[in-house]
Amino acid sequence: MPTLVIHRGNTRGNANHGWLNAYHSFSFASWHNPERVQFGVLRVLNDDTIAAGMGFGTHPHDNMEIITIPLEGDLAHKDSMGNAATIKTGDVQVMSAGTGIQHSEFNPNQDQQTKLFQIWLFPKTRNVAPRYQQITLDKSLQKNNFAQILSPNADDAGVWIHQDAWFYLSDFDADFSKKLLLKKEGNGFYIMTIEGEIEVNGEKLEKRDAIGIWETHEIEIKANSTAKFLVMEVPM
Repeated sequence: MPTLVIHRGNTRGNANHGWLNAYHSFSFASWHNPERVQFGVLRVLNDDTIAAGMGFGTHPHDNMEIITIPLEGDLAHKDSMGNAATIKTGDVQVMSAGTGIQHSEFNPNQDQQTKLFQIWLFPKTRNVAPRYQQITLDKSLQKNNFAQILSPNADDAGVWIHQDAWFYLSDFDADFSKKLLLKKEGNGFYIMTIEGEIEVNGEKLEKRDAIGIWETHEIEIKANSTAKFLVMEVPM
């Protein structure tokens, strides 16, 4: 039987700094919940809203795979590797922090907020050379499908990271149902609802609810309404 844990959206940590309103699925900064430290190698899932013209000043990271998925608006990025880019809704960005990087992230728009998921995974190899990658997704592939946006393989769909993880973004019509098979034995699934209502193996999830499932080879996701969601397969 699969083992599962459900994290309701209203049980997440919250830190509202005015310029930043952040919801934490796992312990982060001043919010600590000993039962919510990580899910396998998934260490951080932050749901951030950044006010117009505001952002994070230059700060360091190391030995972490950092994935940013804009949900609304844009994010301007600069880093110590010399990258300067703006990621937009419909893009995905990854940084392998490895031996160490510094970066800043700002909402470049003066008239709208930016919403994004920032996700941290522990890498399978420590102290790699830092790297940066950004792509624009083909949203049509997400329609009633599990569109792969991340994998361990540079020649596969989406961005790649130093970890045996696969991410998918989906946009299901109401009443549509589809199964997803595990890519690697021993991994688990963590699913976050972005919009709408879904059922994962019969468990109902509303907007920003999440479920972790492991000790299974497949999951079935059914949309009860038009729904968008993120599926992360990660080592446990």
